Amino acid sequence: METFLIRALQLVLSLSLLVIIHEGGHFFFARLFKIRVEKFYIFFDPWFSLFKFKPKNSETEYGVGWLPLGGYCKIAGMIDESMDTEQMKQPAQPWEFRSKPAWQRLLVMIGGVLMNFLLALFIYSMILFTWGEQYVALKDMKGGMKFNEEAQAIGFRDGDILLSADGTELVKFDMDMLRSIVEAKEVKVMRQGAEATVLMPELSLLDVAKQDPPFLAAYQPNVIDSVVPDGGFARAGIGKGDTILAVNSRRITSWNEFLDEMANVQARAEVEQHPTASLTVVRSRGGVCDTLSVTTDTNYKVGAIGGLLDYKVTSIDYGFFASFPAGIALGVHTLKGYVNDMKYVFTKEGAQSVGGFGTIGSIFPKVWDWERFWSMTAFLSIILAFMNILPIPALDGGHVLFLLYEIIVRRKPSDKFLEYAQMAGMGLLFALLIWANFNDVLRFLF
Repeated sequence: METFLIRALQLVLSLSLLVIIHEGGHFFFARLFKIRVEKFYIFFDPWFSLFKFKPKNSETEYGVGWLPLGGYCKIAGMIDESMDTEQMKQPAQPWEFRSKPAWQRLLVMIGGVLMNFLLALFIYSMILFTWGEQYVALKDMKGGMKFNEEAQAIGFRDGDILLSADGTELVKFDMDMLRSIVEAKEVKVMRQGAEATVLMPELSLLDVAKQDPPFLAAYQPNVIDSVVPDGGFARAGIGKGDTILAVNSRRITSWNEFLDEMANVQARAEVEQHPTASLTVVRSRGGVCDTLSVTTDTNYKVGAIGGLLDYKVTSIDYGFFASFPAGIALGVHTLKGYVNDMKYVFTKEGAQSVGGFGTIGSIFPKVWDWERFWSMTAFLSIILAFMNILPIPALDGGHVLFLLYEIIVRRKPSDKFLEYAQMAGMGLLFALLIWANFNDVLRFLF
């Protein structure tokens, strides 16, 4: 319950910030061009609002709605999610959106997307300024990688050190690395002191990212680093420095394989509704092998940490001014990666992987971590900017599309057309929202 509340709080705080910044972009340009803003709301307020106020001598009502699906900035004289068609039947007023030149209306509509993207760049810059970068370079991971069966069938071998993909150096162990490998025609690796080439078939990043055991992982030796007093291993006499050679007759050559087998053990115990599980472990100590019986704790853990390697950590610190070009580069790179991965959404597997608020909430850490929180907020800000600029009616991109049409052909689409387009777009968005959250429910139940 505590984990749920921490993630929910982070999600609400992050989305609230993003909504304020996004709608604030529309508000800023509207007021810059002296367009009246009738409402500025965080979350939607059908039938009633949680809080609202209207400052003296102000034309704008500010408030907080009860439906946390976004927010809105109700601008006078335009067809938006409020569907205020009665206002559009009245004669146009000079302070209305529809009375302004097309270029001003265009800036009003892209204001939200612009502010979200700028926010992401600023957050990334401040993350780098505050925490810098720390990572283990792939070339310094001397133990190499552990590959699953599919990766080994392609040509990878356990212990390979990743060097490059299609001539581009692979630097960090992250999603960019996996994307580069999946999309490459050939991958260079260091194998037993000599460079080798792995020819890559056509793969789907979505499929590869979901594989369990993972397509590749940092190799972890099957040597115990430490044990918890009174834990399962400690009770069986297994201690620091021991090597695990087998679990339940399965030969173990890495800690990665040990963790895979423990996942199988837990799954079987849960199906059989056993609070603990029994293991047969072959342990090597000083060249002597023993077969030991181990009983897990009630959480199916054995109370041990293994597979640790003392790799060199690369640390980069950024001064205040140096953090901005680095943050901009990181934000642009993140946007490119996200746009590149959008092609997977239009596959059957991609549609099934689309998630709603549950999925978004799950990307936040289980404990409060400001660096992780701000990193996720920056990423969501980039997603919000990109999704909103898509040329779909009811989104900012739909309004931009119609404004560009007006600028090019010098004729406005009719109000009736815009009204129908808005309704169709809202119907599509609600359908996508329902589908995404339905997927969350299915994942929770099954």
